[in-house]
Amino acid sequence: MVKRKYKAESKRLMELMVNSIYTNKEIFLRELISNASDAIDKMYYKSLSDENLVFNKDDYYIEISFDKEERTITVRDTGIGMSEEDLDENLGTIAKSGTLEFKNELAKEDKTAEIIGQFGVGFYSSFLVAKKVSVLTKKYGDDKAWLWESEDVEGYSIEEAEKDSHGTEITLYLKDNTEDDNFDDFLNEYRIESLVKNYSNYIRYPIKMLMTKTKVKDEEAETPEYEEYKELETLNSMIPIWKKNKSELKDEDYINFYHDQHYGFDNPLTWIHINVEGAVSYRAILYIPEAQPFDFRSKSYKKGLQLYSNGVLIMDKCEKLLPDSFSFVKGVVDSEDLSLNISREILQEDRQLRVIAKNIENKIISELKKMLKNDREKYEKFYESFGQTIKIAVYESYGMEKDKLQDLFLFYSSKEKKPITLEEYFKNMKEDQDKIYYATGSSIEVIDKLPQGSGLKSKDIEILYLTDPIDEFVLKVMGSYKEKEFSSISQELESGKEEETKDELFEKMKTILGDEVVEVKASENLGDNPVALLSRGDLSIEMEKVLQYQENNQIKAQKVLEVNKNHSIYKKLEDLKDNEEELKLYTNLLYNQARLIEGLPIEDPVEYTKNIWKLID
Repeated sequence: MVKRKYKAESKRLMELMVNSIYTNKEIFLRELISNASDAIDKMYYKSLSDENLVFNKDDYYIEISFDKEERTITVRDTGIGMSEEDLDENLGTIAKSGTLEFKNELAKEDKTAEIIGQFGVGFYSSFLVAKKVSVLTKKYGDDKAWLWESEDVEGYSIEEAEKDSHGTEITLYLKDNTEDDNFDDFLNEYRIESLVKNYSNYIRYPIKMLMTKTKVKDEEAETPEYEEYKELETLNSMIPIWKKNKSELKDEDYINFYHDQHYGFDNPLTWIHINVEGAVSYRAILYIPEAQPFDFRSKSYKKGLQLYSNGVLIMDKCEKLLPDSFSFVKGVVDSEDLSLNISREILQEDRQLRVIAKNIENKIISELKKMLKNDREKYEKFYESFGQTIKIAVYESYGMEKDKLQDLFLFYSSKEKKPITLEEYFKNMKEDQDKIYYATGSSIEVIDKLPQGSGLKSKDIEILYLTDPIDEFVLKVMGSYKEKEFSSISQELESGKEEETKDELFEKMKTILGDEVVEVKASENLGDNPVALLSRGDLSIEMEKVLQYQENNQIKAQKVLEVNKNHSIYKKLEDLKDNEEELKLYTNLLYNQARLIEGLPIEDPVEYTKNIWKLID
């Protein structure tokens, strides 16, 4: 028997299991049961393509046993089993991807307890409680059985063994008790029963164990005497939570299911329990998480709901059930109207599936609108986490999704000093107001000081403050809300809305600035600000700032420099219009100051500083 070494990453993980202190060692049983259930699932999937294999559900179960004298716990399944190659591959290295994230998390702080189960390392949780682990297994269709064993972080062994039928038996030899840990606690049938009900109650296969019962020795005796006996009992309910009536369930039941299914380490913000009977019948439980999943913005993240047909898993992540706008939603859908003997590709285009997906989308929108109306604080928390996802969906659909999603948007209000909806803005509009005004910038504080908003604020007109880089792109593709066009305060006003000043002063200033601006003109809407930089055309200054991070992007907004005709600087410029050198100094200073206000870089900071010194000197 040759001892084999773990892959480097697995060895590191094993060391963590052996040497780190965990507050939740009991999860080992949940992980082993889940793996056993997966092994039986594989038998079911095989039966779909193997005509010689009949999947009789009564033949498939998980059995737990323990031996107090030997101090062992055994988890046995009748699943597909493993070959020698499977053992070496699956138990000699981390089963799933995520190694990089694992190392990053580890480097930040000690989050080892949270990592278990997150990267597909469930089997290794055995070493939380065991000093030795043995795996006896035989793969369906193979003649040989194999025994895998490991006692330390240095390696493991695999040798040929004897086993009558396919499946896997995992035996844990418990660690010695310490002052801090009493591992014998797991050698108790009621403790194991409690763990199964807490973590694995919704596993769809029976989880069996011999349980101690009592009965009367002699029914006819005057004084009854009782004796104990053992009976194989199914510990889990096997009735999926989604098939239960809402009246039977408490909040903690929904929350426990959320955690059991590994939907997230947070608590769900809310959930939707659906039971639809009709042309297409289905049941579902949908969860809106409290926070973004750790990989939500990564390329590896996959949306989708678990899809069952009559309690049998068809797909772990059915992408077709969720639109991109609600890719963060977790949950399960079960429909008896879906055929089991069709391929996954056909299933994804199935008419019934499209009907269910449409209903689910409407249910989510309805639930979010209800939350917005009845629990504003909770909705704002949701929007902070997932509002951008909804906006991206509207933008990427070129506005096609706006009618469904626009009433879910929140934007900060210059008047209310808090986030408001477009509907609320619309209701607050003045009678003669024909546009919905917005301003863009890096923060509420920066936007609030923009000179372009002075004129509107003086007329008590509300402005929406947009701080997310995608916000303006979204409003551009939407165009309008209830026939009221969106208008940026930094957009040049239409001809006739502003006095067009074409005089010698502004012509000279335009010549000094050259191609930096398309025009220099006067304004009376800048309050006490001397100048402001506006844009002309469809591309705004804020959009230019966003696009500049794209590779090889040379697109620039057409800029208009407006000078406040009511400010003292205007008279100063008039006095200097025949002084070429002084006018150039002031023009460049004012233009660069306008750029800084807009958050744009200035081409020559040193020259800009020297020009200020000239004025101070």
